[in-house]
Amino acid sequence: MTTTQLDFEKLPKYEKRKFVSDEANLRDQVTVVAFYEKLLARDIKSTVELEQWLLDRSEMESAVSQAGDILYIRMTCQTDDQARAEAFKNFIETVVPAAKPLEDQLNKKYLVLREKFPLDPKRYEVYDRAIREDIKLFRNENVPLSTQIQMLSQEYQTISGAMTVQFEGKELTLPQMSKFFQETNRGLRERAYYATAERRIQDREKLDELFDKMRELRGQIAKNADCKNFVEYQFRAYHRFDYTPQQCKQYHQTVEELVLPVCAKINERRKKEMKLASLRPWDTQVDPLGRSPLNPFEKVESLIIGVTDIFDRLHPELGEQLKEMADRGLLDLASRKGKAPGGYQNTLAEARKPFIFMNSVGVDDDVRTLLHEGGHAFHAFASAHHTIRDYRHAPMEFCEVASMSMELLGGEHLKIFYNDEDHSRSKQAHLEDVVQLLAWVANIDAFQHWIYEHPAHTREERNKAWVDIYMRFGGKFLDWQGLEEYRESFWHRQLHIFEVPFYYIEYGIAQLG
Repeated sequence: MTTTQLDFEKLPKYEKRKFVSDEANLRDQVTVVAFYEKLLARDIKSTVELEQWLLDRSEMESAVSQAGDILYIRMTCQTDDQARAEAFKNFIETVVPAAKPLEDQLNKKYLVLREKFPLDPKRYEVYDRAIREDIKLFRNENVPLSTQIQMLSQEYQTISGAMTVQFEGKELTLPQMSKFFQETNRGLRERAYYATAERRIQDREKLDELFDKMRELRGQIAKNADCKNFVEYQFRAYHRFDYTPQQCKQYHQTVEELVLPVCAKINERRKKEMKLASLRPWDTQVDPLGRSPLNPFEKVESLIIGVTDIFDRLHPELGEQLKEMADRGLLDLASRKGKAPGGYQNTLAEARKPFIFMNSVGVDDDVRTLLHEGGHAFHAFASAHHTIRDYRHAPMEFCEVASMSMELLGGEHLKIFYNDEDHSRSKQAHLEDVVQLLAWVANIDAFQHWIYEHPAHTREERNKAWVDIYMRFGGKFLDWQGLEEYRESFWHRQLHIFEVPFYYIEYGIAQLG
């Protein structure tokens, strides 16, 4: 099986447009604004007309959203392509700011119409609740501030995507460097660690400066919206109606009391098996018994074939869906120079098809990542029939349930990639990772709470807070002597802190479930 290069323009729509014209250029501000204004001007005289108005709004927002998402995907797939960067930037600076005030006007119009023309309360309860909260939070003066944050987020992608290292005679991306941390030669692992850490340090000043700007803008947005701080603002913006910042802090405390002792045992056993006086940061991913690294695949095509087989065994429909994604070019999985960091699944709202982005390099974790993102993709397939766009997306606290469940369900079938012994190794490593992740989630979440509860902090104070929180949630299990400078900016690699603030507790919620 081979993946094809996707021509986004040829991706078929889920259903024929009825409101937005097929030839409309939805990357053009004037064109998009005209469709919003048509909806605002429409005279609604019945419940039937109101529901059609909602469907037309959903069609328009899906089409505009997909136009922007295609530009985002292209940009993250090659951050060093200036034309892609400019196209995405133009959309963010023109179309999005023009649409946001009009979205607010549509929301207000909807609530007025909702009172006049009754709709099924069960069907629209969640939708109505979100609309009301969005109206309460919206401020015109926050629109340009949000645009600035999105541009800074693109800059983070570009800086990260440009990070490469000359190592062992080759230029390698940082994801490609991660393979060396599984090598049994400790000296090689140490050299790889220093090479990677030194490369990150080169951009430390840039990333600190970039984040300072983000933090300041987010604080101003919260202030404009009459929120106590950005913590309150973001919880409301995420529609987190069912849990509070205080309950997140209870999670932190519970992890400290119940999970960290298990983490301590895992790390102590590793240290004994490796016959080390202390664990260094380059000792955490290698097999502790000195066995060669797990090598599930050499080429991306083999990864796709193997994971498709796993999904087939779980349910044939799942295998067919991943195969469809490969056939349509909806997978970009290999790491390369210029590619943004991390992995994500993006649902193209008009086609109602998922796209998966990854940085695979041939390690065990890549299989888990495709299982994970596949879970997101299957959620997108399963909810594609919903006529209202907002109902095709899970509430925030449920977002990682499908993906992290799929890691566990699919993990039972990894013999497709491994013999019995290696399958057992992979499962044990994954379960240990789950325990460690619960602590890492507490770490990242607690750090973000500190950042926005202390909005006037200096970089030095932030670095100290990071180190204190990191040591509280597991950093103390490693020997950082002589590596203090690297530890201070260790958080720079966590893109959620830069791009989707406070989106991380969801991973803990999913794993607990």
